[in-house]
Amino acid sequence: MTTPLHVLNHTFGYQQFRGQQAAIIDTLCAGNNALVLMPTGGGKSLCYQVPALVRPGCAVVVSPLIALMQDQVDTLKALGIDAAFLNSTLSFDAVQKVERDLRQGHLKLLYVAPERLTQPRTLALLRSVNINLFAIDEAHCVAQWGHDFRADYLQLSLLAEHFPHVPRIALTATADMRTREEIAQRLGLTQARHFVSSFDRPNIQYRITEKRQAREQLLRFIQHEHPGQCGIVYCLSRKRVEDTAHWLSLRGVQALPYHAGMSNEERALHQQRFLQEDAIVMVATIAFGMGIDKPDVRFVAHLDIPKSIEGYYQETGRAGRDGEPATAWMAYGFNDVVLLSNMLKESSGSEEHKRREHHKLDAMLGLCEAAGCRRQLLLKYFGEEAPEPCGNCDNCLHPPQQWDATIAVQKALSCIYRTGERFGVNHLISVLRGADNENIRRHHHQMVSTYGIGQDLSPHAWRSIYRQLVAMQLVIVDTEAYGALKLTEACRPVLKGEQTVWLRQEQMSTKTTPKRTAKSADLHPEDQALFQALRGLRKRLAEFEKVPPYIIFNDATLIQMAEERPLTQHELMRINGVGDKKRDKYGADFLEIIHQHEYPEEA
Repeated sequence: MTTPLHVLNHTFGYQQFRGQQAAIIDTLCAGNNALVLMPTGGGKSLCYQVPALVRPGCAVVVSPLIALMQDQVDTLKALGIDAAFLNSTLSFDAVQKVERDLRQGHLKLLYVAPERLTQPRTLALLRSVNINLFAIDEAHCVAQWGHDFRADYLQLSLLAEHFPHVPRIALTATADMRTREEIAQRLGLTQARHFVSSFDRPNIQYRITEKRQAREQLLRFIQHEHPGQCGIVYCLSRKRVEDTAHWLSLRGVQALPYHAGMSNEERALHQQRFLQEDAIVMVATIAFGMGIDKPDVRFVAHLDIPKSIEGYYQETGRAGRDGEPATAWMAYGFNDVVLLSNMLKESSGSEEHKRREHHKLDAMLGLCEAAGCRRQLLLKYFGEEAPEPCGNCDNCLHPPQQWDATIAVQKALSCIYRTGERFGVNHLISVLRGADNENIRRHHHQMVSTYGIGQDLSPHAWRSIYRQLVAMQLVIVDTEAYGALKLTEACRPVLKGEQTVWLRQEQMSTKTTPKRTAKSADLHPEDQALFQALRGLRKRLAEFEKVPPYIIFNDATLIQMAEERPLTQHELMRINGVGDKKRDKYGADFLEIIHQHEYPEEA
């Protein structure tokens, strides 16, 4: 029998397994079940692809997005693996061909959407052939109140009933303890071995800043730190996506919109350009990105605060899958909190669901307003302790100053109370700063005791204070009263002078963050020239084959070629990412480029 290591070396072109991959693969090869939590870019796909090739029969992979299936199948075919997918994009004849190939034993991996898998016709088809394992990707979709819930995933419990002797593996990059338990319960994996890798993505630099002309801030970030590089910008609404993409395009950034309101053809075209071109910035709602395998996304930016840390972690995890330096940048403001609170109020979920989602939003706010290491907070949320600050987030690189804000906080809280807990942050700031406007006069708030007592602080400073008070849960946003602020019981000792409150001091000037360069930028000049030549060849091959360049070879493989300069087929096989199929198909072309640079006098 072919061993997992032989498959890894000769099919995928890697020399050794990483982390827990070998143990997970051994578990499946032995016919046992597994639940796998592994960060994006950690090599989840190999955990089921390798045993699929080792075990006799075909593996069935449940995948939630059509784009992911196409991408995965293209990648596998480039490796010489017989793979296919069944989804709504296929014609009747194409479906018939896939089913025929499956029955005749010509397939090793079949990707299926959950709604198709649970159809009686599909189940009957699968029962008629030799299935060697089921892989349930993006398994957090089964969590009923998770951030990417898919109702069709709830039906996947039938796999244990219909195929009790076929091993199953559920995989996800993000799940807190509650979601983990829900996945195990709903998929019948409570007795399965659980493999939980570190959630840490050390190559990602986390940065969160207060909104001040957010689009201008975003443009400066892209132009100064990631010019000409691929990135994703997330916005909450479709209109904001369209407006932001148009605005960036007018300023020289190749930005494309992506949201559910666009036609399927337009979305597919934009996604194809994002995957195949080098400098596209995709401006999208959270509908974009799940399962996208593009390894060289150099930044993920949020123009609106995500609804939860799980969502934030998964979305930022789409940056730097190749292990090279990447940035997770976010601008957020008080209006984001009001908007998300109102969206929660209008959702169709139960009161229990709304309470849970409010807790998740509170945790997200806490991350935004934290004065300490952001990576430590992120990891702690997922039950992992980081003993030392990371040194690679904004708070570590530029530690924020803190100040004794007790008196200012007492003024802020008193103003909420004196105005009847019926007004939003803008009106409260006007009262504190003694403004003279129609709204103040209409409600006679020039007569309250807190009128004008906050003129020593700017509107910007007061906005920061109120934002932090919400994050500390001393104040809540009342969605029944259009974003009015209300006091909580927790503020009582502060008002009584029994508790000191320290807040982070907002910086008025933006400090520059040290720019980290990708490994390719650190190459010796001669190696850099070879690297660019190899990239040029890769681009020509990708255009000819109409596939994304990384399906030929990713940047890490080209960098290793440029540094080690293999001159024979045997030496080429020592490069990570070069397996038998790619050696045979592309090896001669890449070796010729390397030879020309190694021996220019012969060229």
